[in-house]
Amino acid sequence: MPARSKAASVMNAHCLSRVVLSRIADKWTALIIHVLATGTRRYAELQREIGGISQKMLTQTLRSLERDGLVQRKVYPEVPPKVEYALSKLGRTLIEPLQAICRWSEKHLSELEANRARANSRVATLPPKQARLRASPSEWRTVAA
Repeated sequence: MPARSKAASVMNAHCLSRVVLSRIADKWTALIIHVLATGTRRYAELQREIGGISQKMLTQTLRSLERDGLVQRKVYPEVPPKVEYALSKLGRTLIEPLQAICRWSEKHLSELEANRARANSRVATLPPKQARLRASPSEWRTVAA
């Protein structure tokens, strides 16, 4: 395997470390790792514990995590098939940083909500065209109404 000429940097638009950052910064990845940090789970258990995740998104995220070597999938030769998911050794290295982010988001939720409410009230007082320009894409429909 050829040696890399430059150090990995997420600030470099062409560096593959951005793909890694995108994977681990994904909310579903963080929640799956958060659940698997407490032990091995079957698919249905993960889906029950992670509120709001669709079957499609859970499947896609688990496949990506397995491909990246962060999650191990074990299939038991039974009928019906039994499949379990667990964090790999590499996946376990993400527990602490992702749990810190989860705790931070819970701790600062009320402050973030207050800031968002203030920003939304300022946008609401602007003329419609300026309001659309200042709102985030997810808020465009409510601002345009």
